Amino acid sequence: MRASILCLPGDGIGPEVTQAALQVLGAVGAHFGHDFLFTEALIGGAALRRGEPALPPATLALARSADAILLGAVGDPAFDTSDSSRRPEAALLGLRRALGLFANLRPARVWPGLEDDGPLKADILRGTDLLVVRELTGGLYYGEPRGIESDGTAAVNTLRYSRHEIERIARVAFEWARRRRQRVTSVDKANVLEVSRLWRGTVTEVAADYPDVALEHMYVDACAMKLALAPASFDVILTENLFGDILSDEAGAVVGSLGLLPSASLGEGPGLFEPVHGSAPDIAGRSLANPVGAIASAAMLLDHLGLGAEARAVDAAIGATLQQGVRTADIRGNTKAATTREVAAAIVDRLRSVSPEGG
Repeated sequence: MRASILCLPGDGIGPEVTQAALQVLGAVGAHFGHDFLFTEALIGGAALRRGEPALPPATLALARSADAILLGAVGDPAFDTSDSSRRPEAALLGLRRALGLFANLRPARVWPGLEDDGPLKADILRGTDLLVVRELTGGLYYGEPRGIESDGTAAVNTLRYSRHEIERIARVAFEWARRRRQRVTSVDKANVLEVSRLWRGTVTEVAADYPDVALEHMYVDACAMKLALAPASFDVILTENLFGDILSDEAGAVVGSLGLLPSASLGEGPGLFEPVHGSAPDIAGRSLANPVGAIASAAMLLDHLGLGAEARAVDAAIGATLQQGVRTADIRGNTKAATTREVAAAIVDRLRSVSPEGG
């Protein structure tokens, strides 16, 4: 296969974990005989520091023409007091909207050997393997009107969803449930919010087209509690933008570290693949960041390109490396903490031992 992959390292630890993921993708290309063309561009605070907008027009043009996009992280404390358009995070929101990436997939699972390293007891955590399907281009993050009043005495954000937006993200969740364990938990706040009542009703209607998939509705506060008490009880969690952002971060804490979590943003344009963690500027440049989320995002990228065997090989290499005890400080357990570069190198070594014919 030949594929064009745009790399957006971004801010903080983004360049480090992205480099790790690119090493793995390069090893996949060499080992399995694929030709990946990598291009790099600015985004977020890295672009703002160069006098560019957070999402430079040149970056967006490259994104539109790529087969897939690998993103590191956006976020820079230097711009925390800037207005919304001059914040690094505006780049990510703008990229999602421009490419029509409305479906965010955030898998969270317990890697073998890490059952005792999370905050929960091993018998509660064991078997956890869930997928958060988060609507990505609607809700409070995009709704209008929004802003802070000129005198600073009040602010407003608008929560809005159309039936079309709800229906299309619900179908993504049901289709993924068919590939997994055929259960969808739709999360809302229908006892308080009219938007959630429309959400619940629309999801129920969509469910009729998927009689093989079981559907349950759950309030967001109840879901947050159950994630901490019985995470293995979930298969696919379907929810709107804000709730999905919060719940998927909770899932990362439950399984041991946000650094382990990958994600994919899919829709009309090329897919965008990125680790769930933020830019973590306090540890940037020190080779302390966990690269597993970025490398697992690269595996999702491969799967999206139709390279399922290669994606499974990367996942297997991650699992073997973690079981071997090569882990960064956030999940080191009783082992000596490894650096970002050491974890990436160990995963590449494991990957090279895989038979190209067997995947």
